[in-house]
Amino acid sequence: MESMFSDTICAPATSVGSGAITVIRVSGQDTFAIADKVVSLKKGSIAGASGYSLHFGTVRDNGDTLDDVLVAVFRAPHSYTGEDAVEISCHASAYIAQRILCLLTDAGARAATPGEFTRRAFVNGRMDLAQCEAVADLIASETAAAHRLAMNQLKGGYSEEIRKMRSKMLEITALMELELDFSEEDVEFADRSELKHLTDETLRMIDGLAATFRLGNAIKQGVPVAIAGAVNSGKSTLLNALLGEERAIVSDIAGTTRDTVEETMTVGGTLFRFIDTAGIRQTDEAIEKMGIARTFDKIAKADIVLGVLDLTAPEETLQKQLTDLASRVNPQTQQLIVVGNKADLAASCENIRDIDRLLSGTGPQKPAFLALSALTGQGIDRLKSLLENTQRDRIDAAATILVTNQRHYEALTAASRDLAAVSAALDTAVPTEFIAQDLRSALSHLGSITGEISADEVLGEIFGRFCIGK
Repeated sequence: MESMFSDTICAPATSVGSGAITVIRVSGQDTFAIADKVVSLKKGSIAGASGYSLHFGTVRDNGDTLDDVLVAVFRAPHSYTGEDAVEISCHASAYIAQRILCLLTDAGARAATPGEFTRRAFVNGRMDLAQCEAVADLIASETAAAHRLAMNQLKGGYSEEIRKMRSKMLEITALMELELDFSEEDVEFADRSELKHLTDETLRMIDGLAATFRLGNAIKQGVPVAIAGAVNSGKSTLLNALLGEERAIVSDIAGTTRDTVEETMTVGGTLFRFIDTAGIRQTDEAIEKMGIARTFDKIAKADIVLGVLDLTAPEETLQKQLTDLASRVNPQTQQLIVVGNKADLAASCENIRDIDRLLSGTGPQKPAFLALSALTGQGIDRLKSLLENTQRDRIDAAATILVTNQRHYEALTAASRDLAAVSAALDTAVPTEFIAQDLRSALSHLGSITGEISADEVLGEIFGRFCIGK
């Protein structure tokens, strides 16, 4: 396979000075000749070495030994970029790495731009655009769940789903285009009812994949968990107990929390983003009202709502607070976990025994309930386990392929709009050329995800986010 690039690039593939070694990557058609000018192997030459081999060598700078190195050799197309490539492992000295890079550029290489190695892998057909973006996600992954999603996408499972949908749409488009070619003969090549069935089936696939974005993005960015409830119910104390540190100010004075406080924490391999909110109550104080308005906004955007109740409060008060919290949670997309706080003070309180009855009328999806004491830490581990299990159940119930990328989500929703227009048009006497136009547009949107159809500015935006050596 011949690369589409005529120059050879180089850059550190690891962070300089942060470990025992630094790896410098070189890729391009003159890689071996350039590397042989910089590294002297103990035996033979880099140009004569076989692919997937490792060699000991020495780098000399103005005749003096700069460092002893190991050189990994990769021959096209069996390399990360699909080009001839080498990776030089030297000691992790900023000076050594910088001098080797200077020697490489003096020998004819060019310093790589951000993401250029991965961009070459894309252009040379080693991976599609969705897989390239998964490389960046894999590097940025900080939890087991985010890692699994990135690896699935990198291995091509996500791209395969996109290709299946495009294949169905290409079948429809081909028939439409064929009719356009023979429009003067007034020939119809496909049964409209069959086309509509195929269109609606593809539309369901696209909408189903797009619907996973909320969960996929939450796993990638952190599952948003709103801690909400009445003033002095112990919300800030609960946040501190979950984090194991004094992050939020705790006071007996009602309305202490005026704005949201956010912190992240990994529980069971999943990143959660806990949001402490202002206490909910009737007030005329302007700033506190603004804080409560933000509370309602965070509740609406959260995947999980921890509704904190003070178990020492009267049953009538608990009923009112619980009903209000449940009314603000969408049981189709959000999980409400009712946290009965101050259980240490209400151990013999009738309210704990009656809580199931209070939960019974809160909506189609019954919330989970857990009694605990945020002050003493009693029940905090059980709450973490409940959060972990809730998220695992959501992932198991969802499709194995999840959308995590905003660009992909926007492309899917745009394709969905186009296909919905096609489906509606097939029920009427809309001319074939208009239907074909919507089909082309939908195909273009899906193709932009994997890079089968891509603009230079889109590629520049994507690869510009990568680190230099990737």
